[in-house]
Amino acid sequence: MSASTQPAPVPSRPPATPGPGPVPVPPPVHPGPSRRWLVPAGLALIGLLAGALYLALRTNQATQTGSADLVRTVQATAGTLERVVRIAGQTAARNYVTVRVPSFRAPDSGRDLTLVKLADAGTFVKKGDIVAELDAQSLRDHIDDAQDQVLQAENAVLKQRAQQEVERETLQHNIRVAKADLDKARLDHAAGEVKTEIERELLRLAVEEAEAAYKQLQRDVAFKAAADAADLAILQVAVRKAQIHVDNHRNDLRSFVIRAPMDGLVVMHQTFRQGQTVQVQLGDNVRPGQPFMKIVDISSMQLEGLVSQADSNQFRIGQRAIIGLDAFPDLRFEGRIESIGALAVKGMWETYYVRNVPVRIAIEGSDPRLIPDLSAWADVRLATEPNAIIVPREAVRSENGQDFVYVKVNNKFVKRPVELGLKNTTHVAVKSGLEAGEEVAVGDVDPK
Repeated sequence: MSASTQPAPVPSRPPATPGPGPVPVPPPVHPGPSRRWLVPAGLALIGLLAGALYLALRTNQATQTGSADLVRTVQATAGTLERVVRIAGQTAARNYVTVRVPSFRAPDSGRDLTLVKLADAGTFVKKGDIVAELDAQSLRDHIDDAQDQVLQAENAVLKQRAQQEVERETLQHNIRVAKADLDKARLDHAAGEVKTEIERELLRLAVEEAEAAYKQLQRDVAFKAAADAADLAILQVAVRKAQIHVDNHRNDLRSFVIRAPMDGLVVMHQTFRQGQTVQVQLGDNVRPGQPFMKIVDISSMQLEGLVSQADSNQFRIGQRAIIGLDAFPDLRFEGRIESIGALAVKGMWETYYVRNVPVRIAIEGSDPRLIPDLSAWADVRLATEPNAIIVPREAVRSENGQDFVYVKVNNKFVKRPVELGLKNTTHVAVKSGLEAGEEVAVGDVDPK
């Protein structure tokens, strides 16, 4: 402990005595300089010396061990390595039927029709169930008018038959009269022996004339029968035509009630209403031939996606995949590639040179949440290497065409050549040169 100078005792003053001058006062005595700062300064100096010594020891140790403790490492693992490519797309049904508005004859041909009954979207229907019905009042009115035309045509046939019967009876009467005239002419000619030569010649001519008239009337019977049959056939054709017209409209009327062609889920198509794209709903006007609904079999779902034409050569039919739905992140399905497009296509908003190949992946299994038109993804397994030693790709270096890794041995890194197998975007399989459990460096290593 540092010493300090104590102030000297002040001598007591004698009692004041009167004198001629002032009494002299001695000067004050001040203490000597303080040395309290020497203690913290000494402690700080000792700390600095200790820190410098520790840093020197650590630097020496790091130099001796090759800085192994400062490099990030991972352990090589044994397992199955897969090369996977993700495809984005949407779900669709492999087995489905598109329901369209039927095309009708006049007066409804080409005219918009109103939906007066419509199954709810998302409901399940059986084959034969009514899924939609169109307003058919105008067609019913037209069928009534067409049925009246059938009755008129049938009445025209009856009228023609009655008229032909009268005409045939008149013709038969004329034949009987002609026969009587012929018989009379023959009798007159037979009694002409007492007549003059001119009179007999006139009677003979009368017989020939009556006979010609009689034969002509007989021939007219056949012609009349053929003409009557033709006229009657024309009217009967008109009847059949009018009846076919009615039958066709009655068939059309049955088509106004639309039934499900198969068991499945009802999915509505999109339509434009007041400038917006919305689902078809009850009361909408639809045109002939317009698709407005799908009946889908949700047990046969698939993912429809696109892959870049640059990567399309890696895909094969039958490759396995894992499918997920964006709306249900916890839901997973197994699947396989079912078809690959033969031609590349371009998107609506992409440049002319960007091309993609359509790919369809069949989804195995079913779930009530798996419905069409959901955004989804699929991880397609392009290649697999089982029983592989797996390390991150950043752990592998290459020099002069030789791949190698830095293996941590006794707190040092040893450069070791390796033979590589399958690679994916993050990991690589090591076929030889490394064992499972060994630590490899994934950071920078000083080769010295």
